Amino acid sequence: MQLVVVESPAKAKTIEGYLGKDYRVLASYGHVRDLPPKDGSVHPDDGFAMDWETYPDKAKQLKAITDLAKTADRLILATDPDREGEAISWHVREVLAKKKALPKEVERVTFNAITKASILEAMQHPRELDEDLIDAYRARRALDYLVGFTLSPVLWRKLPGARSAGRVQSVALRLIVDREREIEAFKAQEYWSVTATLEQDGTAFDARLVRWKGDKIDRLTIGAAGDAEAAKAAVEAGRFTVADVETKPLSRNPPAPFTTSTLQQEAARKLGFSATHTMRLAQGLYEDGAITYMRTDGVQMDGSAISAARGAIAKRYDASYVPDKPRQYTAKAKNAQEAHEAIRPTDFTKDRAGSGDHARLYELIWKRAMASQMQSARLERTTVTLEDGTGQTALRATGQVVLFPGYLALYEEGRDDAAEEDARLPRLGKGDAPAKKDVRAEQHFTQPPPRYSEASLVKRMEELGIGRPSTYAATLQTLKDRDYVTLDKNRFSPSESGRLVTAFLERFFERYVNFDYTAGLEDSLDDVSGGRMEWRALLEAFWKDFKPKTAEVMEAKPSEVTAALDEFLSPYLFPEREDGSDPRLCPNCGNGRLSLRGGKFGAFVACSNYPDCKYTRQFGQPGGEATATQDAVLGNDPVSGLPVESKSGRFGPYVQLGEGKEAKRSSIPKDAGELDLELALKLLSLPREVGTHPESGLPITASIGRYGPYLLHDGKYARLTSTAEVFETGMNTAVVKLAEAAANGGRPARGARAPLKELGKHPRTEAEIKVMEGRFGAYVTDGETNATLPKSIEPTALTLEEAVQLLDARAAMGPPKKKGRKAPAKKAALKKPAAKKPTAKKK
Repeated sequence: MQLVVVESPAKAKTIEGYLGKDYRVLASYGHVRDLPPKDGSVHPDDGFAMDWETYPDKAKQLKAITDLAKTADRLILATDPDREGEAISWHVREVLAKKKALPKEVERVTFNAITKASILEAMQHPRELDEDLIDAYRARRALDYLVGFTLSPVLWRKLPGARSAGRVQSVALRLIVDREREIEAFKAQEYWSVTATLEQDGTAFDARLVRWKGDKIDRLTIGAAGDAEAAKAAVEAGRFTVADVETKPLSRNPPAPFTTSTLQQEAARKLGFSATHTMRLAQGLYEDGAITYMRTDGVQMDGSAISAARGAIAKRYDASYVPDKPRQYTAKAKNAQEAHEAIRPTDFTKDRAGSGDHARLYELIWKRAMASQMQSARLERTTVTLEDGTGQTALRATGQVVLFPGYLALYEEGRDDAAEEDARLPRLGKGDAPAKKDVRAEQHFTQPPPRYSEASLVKRMEELGIGRPSTYAATLQTLKDRDYVTLDKNRFSPSESGRLVTAFLERFFERYVNFDYTAGLEDSLDDVSGGRMEWRALLEAFWKDFKPKTAEVMEAKPSEVTAALDEFLSPYLFPEREDGSDPRLCPNCGNGRLSLRGGKFGAFVACSNYPDCKYTRQFGQPGGEATATQDAVLGNDPVSGLPVESKSGRFGPYVQLGEGKEAKRSSIPKDAGELDLELALKLLSLPREVGTHPESGLPITASIGRYGPYLLHDGKYARLTSTAEVFETGMNTAVVKLAEAAANGGRPARGARAPLKELGKHPRTEAEIKVMEGRFGAYVTDGETNATLPKSIEPTALTLEEAVQLLDARAAMGPPKKKGRKAPAKKAALKKPAAKKPTAKKK
């Protein structure tokens, strides 16, 4: 018997079907062990030895692998074909060796697609574990651990409220913060454009002013309304004829097939998917055998795949869409390894796979891979220059025409900030005088650089060589989970804590959030994986400087750290004012100085005259009193007669009823709207009783807590989406929301489950076909045969035709083999206890 170990149970089942009876395939369910999440798991003083710990939830699976390994003639480690996959294979081998269950023959097999041909081909070419890749994994894991478990405690001690730091995570956060600083420093500049709408042979087109008074006009040349009106008048007064028509042929080549990074970018642009969602979908498509391995930075396709793509193109279009020679691509990204194929379909004749979001992602991958081997698009760009009689004023119109679509017939690459497409122009010749229909002078303002989207941030990280594309999704998710960033309209903004952590790291650990330094570490890790550097030497060079630096900062007093950050952040917290007044002057007492302070729950700005002056504002409110909520009396409570005030504290704006220790307070939510006495009294009256639950007889209340607005009943919570819902939600809605929350949080009830979807009758047997939720995922059944749904098919999107195909395929395989059980050992017949001899009576 030969034992094959893969990562995924879905892969295990498929591969075992391909290999035959002599093979048993088990899944490790990903990594089986890791460094314990506690200080001291890596020992720099002992050659960077590492204490590995098996995951408790993998004990059962490891036992199954160990038991089979003891009886196996050969162990085949067939985990994913990347550094992580090599590491998982190494961990499995080490665990089995420690348990003395390692077969004499141990081999490593890799494949790029889960198809029968790929699997059987890979089995014919086994190799040994790649020790260089394993060393690179150990170096990377130790680096991330040492940074996290050495730097994070410094943050906790010196920067209250900070949660963690990471080798790649902190650098990605700095990119977001740097962009925010650019936006804040940006000063908009006014400019005007003058555009004429002309018409020739019934076709209207626009032409913009490019020369006025004999001078060339650039985008920012006209900066005032008066000049714009004068230029507009000149265009209105002139009679324009065509002075020159310039036509240039253009050629656009198709983009390379997807890598991990470009797939995440394009899925974000075109489908609106997050990086995490994209990788989850791609994993499902890969495990279903629909696409090749999805963690790659290679842009080449296998020769047989290129031939298949060219054949599919010729069949779908015609030979003119197929270039004379196959296209070859080279990765442009820094640190690209190109060790694996690009992401592509395993079968180019299939333009659909899966359903729902899986299907949308597959279509994107299929189109991109097909387009990469198609003919270039041929276009014609036309530029028309029109002049008035004096030659002092000129207009220009541009347009383009697609002469041959080539790959554009199938696919066009998206852009984050796409420019407007050039308009179509009528046929124009020198001397033509198009009719003037309208002239417009329009005001514009220059725009700051846009905030990063997931796509543009991933692209920038890849350009800089920061991290690895396979880790980008997890890195961005960590920033969200730590509340270091917020997403608004799919654009990243740094939160207060994210901004403060970045400032701290830039001020005290500048080298370790430097882009070039981080990219240099990636280069060194690549040298380790290529056998050009010893992994311990890399760690020693890093630790020699990093450890003393963290010790130095740890010894600094909190007041010294706060003072240094106050100076570093001064341009942000206390920007210069237009009237030239002191931006640090306290707006409350008029003579105190504002400065950054550290508190138990984070940083805030306070007056130097404390406790006489209690002015404070949040760290994230730059610019003084213009952005801080000022103390103000909103009115008096009609019931108690006590004053109701709005105030600003270190935790943000709040309203207060009364004075002193007996005063009642309530935070003002960001979505509360315009603050007045009525709203303040509503906030102070919380929690609000919605009513009595019809089943339990207990009250339902609505309020606002640390994590936002919510409903509460009998100790159970349900989330509300806005502050308005706290005051507007009625009984019926509250009961429904509480029930939904309980259903989502609890386990399904025992007994028969309702089908996820009823599809109708089988066309031959007329048996009712249903989609059900099972212990191991969704499946389709006709009452006799059950067929598991592939991961890439959404249960609710399954069609009757697809269900019939799945059921027929499963029925053709025959009934599942029942695992034989050993007959229970016969219990020995119970012997009757020997009759006791009567005891002799004492005389």
